[in-house]
Amino acid sequence: MLKRTPLFAAHQRAGGKLIEFGGWEMPVQYSSIVDEHLAVRRAAGLFDISHMGEVRLSGAGALRFLNQLLTNDARKLGVGQGQYTLMCNPLGGVIDDLYAYRLGELDYLLIINASRIEPDVAWMESQLAAWPDRASLSLQNVSDSLGAVALQGRAARAFIDAALPGRVTGGAAVSRLDGLAKNQVVAWDAGELGSLIIACTGYTGEDGFEVIAPAPSIEGVWTRILAAGHPHCCQPAGLGARDTLRTEMGYPLYGHELDEQTTPIEAGLGFFVALEKGDFIGRTPLATQKTDGVKKKCVAFRMVGKTAPPRPQYPLWSAGAPAAPVGQVVSGTQSPSLECGIGMGYVPPSLSAIGTPLEVEIRGRRWPATVVKKPIYVAPPR
Repeated sequence: MLKRTPLFAAHQRAGGKLIEFGGWEMPVQYSSIVDEHLAVRRAAGLFDISHMGEVRLSGAGALRFLNQLLTNDARKLGVGQGQYTLMCNPLGGVIDDLYAYRLGELDYLLIINASRIEPDVAWMESQLAAWPDRASLSLQNVSDSLGAVALQGRAARAFIDAALPGRVTGGAAVSRLDGLAKNQVVAWDAGELGSLIIACTGYTGEDGFEVIAPAPSIEGVWTRILAAGHPHCCQPAGLGARDTLRTEMGYPLYGHELDEQTTPIEAGLGFFVALEKGDFIGRTPLATQKTDGVKKKCVAFRMVGKTAPPRPQYPLWSAGAPAAPVGQVVSGTQSPSLECGIGMGYVPPSLSAIGTPLEVEIRGRRWPATVVKKPIYVAPPR
């Protein structure tokens, strides 16, 4: 039985095309993936992200525990700030990539991937059970009690306060939501909608906000944002556009670029591995990889000329003679912004330099591609 978010009925009313994703029944599109993608790039789009998981940690020992659990340095988080980070196993493989927010002096919120809620929580609980100072903190999986939406696009800031009038009750020191800077977060009293958590974060490369609400209130949040955003050409958007948008930015998706056999260093996420902070789970193998190098690297590529779009698991080949298989695509799509095929894949380090020619095998025929810098899409000056 597939799980459904509190916005399932709203998706049905809006004509959303529903598919299975990570055990959830979610809208892949409403009008079309291309229309929704371009709406986010040009104006704004609203995504249901209620399938994502939320874990709260609080107490005097929460920070020390988090810094042992995660790769980034949680000590750098001020109240009202968030950071991208990863959770690794002892071999350095990625259990999940996530966002960590500091809501108060002793209060943290982790946003985890929908498909990883159960293994993530089980891993955290096992680590907490063995933690010497476990009585100094609490860990609570609050995923089932919350819903969430992501408002993304350059127009988002123009109407977020009209959509969700209220006042700050914690987090960043701002008076209005349109005053939030990237990675800032607030607790927000939205009246009858209740207490919301609103962060200036997203998964599209555009400006925007992610809004977390009590599950009974999330449809009200959804409706108000769409109503306030209508004059600004905001429209609902599904998982299809979310995937093409993140691929254009070179953002990883768990199960594609990341898994428990792949490290952050191999995935090109070494910036989020703070070796200097001291010991944490997976530090030793990650430090070795940073010093000695890796056997595979995640690269972004762009197809040359007009081709069918690359797709996950398509073989990657070296270019020229003699050509040889060197890896495989892990994410691939037709870019609505660039109007060409793009993707990411793993190749040997010798083929990872920007400008390196590759070939992608598509339906038995090899097509030329070039390794490019991330992000693959760069917005024009505004």
